[in-house]
Amino acid sequence: MRKWHRWLSIFFGIFILWIAITGVLSQVAVLWPSGAAAEQVAASPPPGFVCPEGWRCMPPRPQGGMRSLVGLFHHLHSGESFGPVGTVISVLSGLALVFFSFSGIWLYVQMWRFRSKRALAPRWFWK
Repeated sequence: MRKWHRWLSIFFGIFILWIAITGVLSQVAVLWPSGAAAEQVAASPPPGFVCPEGWRCMPPRPQGGMRSLVGLFHHLHSGESFGPVGTVISVLSGLALVFFSFSGIWLYVQMWRFRSKRALAPRWFWK
């Protein structure tokens, strides 16, 4: 298991880092403060607009600055910008992250058991 964990981490580590960075950037772009004037304009519906019954009508978000990059960051994050190959790599990277989580826990439990069999002091972390 350790061999698979090490070799796959070399390849998928780059893609997981890419996905993590673009995911954080997309959230930062959404949370980035925009001007108060833009919020005021966006809060009022256009003249004559009536929200249909049963619909949840939201005013459009102001576009500009960092918020205009949300779509770009989403396409980079999901791999859509690189076509089907990018999407497949994104999905495989997500599956690799699940594998690394479980295999890392498995390796830790095995090291813990090995340490307890040798009658060493049980610790959460060791050298």
